[in-house]
Amino acid sequence: MYVGKARAYTNIALIKYWGKKDERLILPMNSSLSLTLDAFYTETSVYFDKSLTEDLFVLDGKKQDSKQTAKISKFLDLIRQQQNLSLFARVDSQNFVPTAAGLASSASGLAALAGACSEALDLQLTETELSRLARRGSGSACRSIFGGFAEWQKGDSDQTSFAKAIPSEGWENELAMLFVLVDDGVKDISSRDGMKRTVETSSFYSGWLENVEADLAIAKEAIKERDFNKLGEVAEANGLRMHGTTLAAVPPFTYWSPESLNVMQLVRSARQAGLPCYFTMDAGPNVKILVEKKNLTALKNFLAEYLPEQKLITAFAGPGIEAIPIERSEDL
Repeated sequence: MYVGKARAYTNIALIKYWGKKDERLILPMNSSLSLTLDAFYTETSVYFDKSLTEDLFVLDGKKQDSKQTAKISKFLDLIRQQQNLSLFARVDSQNFVPTAAGLASSASGLAALAGACSEALDLQLTETELSRLARRGSGSACRSIFGGFAEWQKGDSDQTSFAKAIPSEGWENELAMLFVLVDDGVKDISSRDGMKRTVETSSFYSGWLENVEADLAIAKEAIKERDFNKLGEVAEANGLRMHGTTLAAVPPFTYWSPESLNVMQLVRSARQAGLPCYFTMDAGPNVKILVEKKNLTALKNFLAEYLPEQKLITAFAGPGIEAIPIERSEDL
């Protein structure tokens, strides 16, 4: 049996990944930039075992159905093919983040699975190699290999599409992100299905592609200059533009709820009151608010007048992927 375990943290894109140019290799239409956070993470163990006759996937203590297991098996098949391995595996994963609620559980989940497989088979992968591997499971997972800021370079092939850390001299540790949990249930439209529909049918999608690389350049410049307002402004605008593309899809859809819109307006009101903060949203209704640590308490106090405290979760910059020691057996 080969055994490995890893922990990976979620990342929130400040410059969004939205759309694939290659569904099989998960090559994105555009590059993206994220901040890895400490509040949400996934721990995954993998057991390649000769006694198994099929792959098993257990999430948060519950055995998953054939549809969910098939997604994991597809990723494991990549490993098996690369390593000339014929063993089935049991995957035990625990999400310390609501699954499929727009809180990037797929990023931490597939990054942790990639790390666990690497540990189990002693692959000795570099961060770049591990990032490429994680990308094949879930695009945004390639960024969760790294702590702090990370850029996913879109590339044009399996070898050239991967994430890398963006040096910031520790500036990320001066920032915080406040999550407003509008809804922690499962989304009606998955990120994968949503972006596919948008790329194929939205008349607004070309506008997204025309602007996103410029947004990325501004964000990287803001990080280099440690300019919070510049980073926040471009992140907020980029997120709104991404969500705008869904309104012109056929049929149109949105991840926003009335409460999402309410929280966005609260952020604008806070700024008007002299409190610098900016919102972003991924493919789900929950709102993430970027704020400097020095203003976090003031922001929470402002929001407390309108939102229940249990809907607010604070996160700070998080670490990259971590191997977790686990007893290894190579008795095949």
